[in-house]
Amino acid sequence: MRLTVASYNVHGCIGGDSRFDPERTLGVLRELDADVIALQELRWSPEEALHLLADFGDRLGYAALAGPTLMRKDGHYGNALLTRLGVCELARVDLSLPGREPRGALDARLDAGGIALRVVATHLGLRPGERRAQMRRLLALMRVRASTPQLLLGDLNEWFLWGRPLRWLRRRFGRTPAPPSFPARWPLFALDRIWVEPRGLLGKVRVHASPRARAASDHLPVRAELHLPEL
Repeated sequence: MRLTVASYNVHGCIGGDSRFDPERTLGVLRELDADVIALQELRWSPEEALHLLADFGDRLGYAALAGPTLMRKDGHYGNALLTRLGVCELARVDLSLPGREPRGALDARLDAGGIALRVVATHLGLRPGERRAQMRRLLALMRVRASTPQLLLGDLNEWFLWGRPLRWLRRRFGRTPAPPSFPARWPLFALDRIWVEPRGLLGKVRVHASPRARAASDHLPVRAELHLPEL
């Protein structure tokens, strides 16, 4: 069974022209046409008639799973998952550290045609020590139910190729393609990553660099193919 998955930091639906344009972001999501999409830096307000996350899900035919890290009167902000697969379980994991911007992860168990798939979607912090603590937490979390195919994806914010989080991830998941996704206009850094266990399930990984995607956010989306075992 082949699935497509993607990770996209939407930058609050604000593009390189500093314009807030959810329709442009929606267009990029439609271009991706993935079965599972992890979103970071999404803003939405459940109090408004146009609930942006729900609107994306309704218009594209996805279940929309919210993972806010900041909850304010003017709206929520943080992570989200859009999925066409059945949702069996969902947990929200707090990765926040004192004195730093709140961070978190969504831990979902999905049904891919009778095959259980665990998806952990996250957005890590800006400081190296912060990312190390958060990655230790995530790797410990993923040691539970390790027999199920697992997917870790999101904006890892890891600039350093020799940084410990990437070394730990390679040791756990094997070497994985990491095309540069940031900044969107001239991508140099592979901040947005997709890791799969077992490694053999991962197919082609690429950056989605359409003209719309280059304009819609400061990150480009990353898209990958998964080849799940037949039942």
